[in-house]
Amino acid sequence: MKPESLEQFEKTGDRFLLDMAELEESGTKVAGLYCLFAPVEIVRAAGAIPVSLCGKKEKPIAEAERILPPNLCPLIKSSYGYAATDTCPYFSASDFLVGETTCDGKKKMYEFLGQIKPLHLMHLPYTTSEPHALHFWYEELLRLGRFVEEHTGIKIDREQLRSQIRVHNRMRSLVRKISSFQAAERIPLSGLDMMTVMESKSFFVHPDRYIDLLEKFVSELETIAASGYSPFEPGAPRILLTGCPVGRGSEKVLRLIEECGGAVVCMENCTGVKGLDPVDEEEEDPFLALARRYLQLPCSCMASNTGRLALLDRLIGEYSADGVVDLTWQCCHTYNIESRIVGDRIETKHSMPFLHIETDYSNSDTEQLRTRIEAFLEVARWKQSTGPAAQSGVR
Repeated sequence: MKPESLEQFEKTGDRFLLDMAELEESGTKVAGLYCLFAPVEIVRAAGAIPVSLCGKKEKPIAEAERILPPNLCPLIKSSYGYAATDTCPYFSASDFLVGETTCDGKKKMYEFLGQIKPLHLMHLPYTTSEPHALHFWYEELLRLGRFVEEHTGIKIDREQLRSQIRVHNRMRSLVRKISSFQAAERIPLSGLDMMTVMESKSFFVHPDRYIDLLEKFVSELETIAASGYSPFEPGAPRILLTGCPVGRGSEKVLRLIEECGGAVVCMENCTGVKGLDPVDEEEEDPFLALARRYLQLPCSCMASNTGRLALLDRLIGEYSADGVVDLTWQCCHTYNIESRIVGDRIETKHSMPFLHIETDYSNSDTEQLRTRIEAFLEVARWKQSTGPAAQSGVR
């Protein structure tokens, strides 16, 4: 009993390419983005269309390793591999690229991407808490605005930027509402299907059509929720997935959790709810409003990343989680190190099972991961049956 419109979310990538083909003659530009830190509102205010380019599949990695070292994060290698082989249609459609300094590996990889297409590199502050960080990031957004204006030939109007903030806030609120259905006792949507919906927010040309689709999906979920239907067995452990981003092609951990009987009720990562907080619509300077909001993204590149702990605390309560799985892609050092901090928080404050998984995009460790996940879910079930005083101790 899946929502009828789910198929449209599965095809948003194809729809994006068709819609862009119709706009080519008008000279509309496409901006290829690699991270949540790049404000889509600025891109759209300059008349361009943003699209996500993060690599989430294993196939192009071998070609990337001709240039990049093998002991590098698979997301970085996949991203570059798609560009080097010109096998990603969204990269091909992009007129210019926007990168960011969320990690040293990506920062250096962008030097190679810049040889293929015009690329603007956004420099992040190292922290969100120091007073100078906001000023620095505000100047970076102004610098991004000038780059986008140069490559579109369109001056960013402040009123148009405010309009884009309102439109994207509406989208975020609808996606948050869709995600909130997973907090119910009877979960109406699988984690894999929720991932499909979450990914779609990076692949649309016409905001009004996308908002209509989200509103239709909300209505369908309300009907399904009222019926009491759930794709999960009663009592399935409710799992919160955190850590590195996932997507079609890199969803093996999410898939294994649900194949083993768990229910992924929420994804804290970049694919999930992390980027759904609204931008202040009342701020006089829209660039400053964007700077404040985007700077607060709880990314492991920040020192220290207390926002992630606060977000996890809130989500564990909202979604009644029974356990937390922290996914780290191999050689993602910031998330790998931060996993210890997250694990300690989950086990000491929430007395909850915690599992850290470090893996790559290949399927070579699938059965090993299945065994670990099965054992983790058994502990989560035991915790369910023994109440809040139980101790976890699973890593």
